[in-house]
Amino acid sequence: MIRIAPELIAAIRAHAQRDYPSECCGALLGRAGSAPSPASTKWVLVLEPVENRREAEDASRRFLISADDYRAIERSAREKSLDVLGFYHSHPDQPARPSDYDREHALPSYSYVIVSVREGRAGELTSWTLDDDREAFTPENIAEIASASR
Repeated sequence: MIRIAPELIAAIRAHAQRDYPSECCGALLGRAGSAPSPASTKWVLVLEPVENRREAEDASRRFLISADDYRAIERSAREKSLDVLGFYHSHPDQPARPSDYDREHALPSYSYVIVSVREGRAGELTSWTLDDDREAFTPENIAEIASASR
């Protein structure tokens, strides 16, 4: 399960709408398994929006986080005493479901939040984890928490 505050969900949707028709992307920072929750629960406390590094013609159907951006995400997480829990991105004019490309480029243990954006309006938002065998994604429940300042 992934727990996230409504203001962070709104920020993901706003980012997706701003970047439409390109895919947006960013990182989810927080803590995993905070007591009294089970270890499988992730608490998203901070978003790290990232510029989609894909070339313009590919940005509407793919996103790319550069190695430099990833290092900056890890540094930011360390400075905040948080963990990188996963990533978010949008699917312009497509459902909020992982594609084969998403599966091929994902890693187990991370959460992957996807928001569908149709005609510039953000809609369905889902979360997924990649199975250890990397063959498929499993839907991950999203629960809203009262505030990101947990």
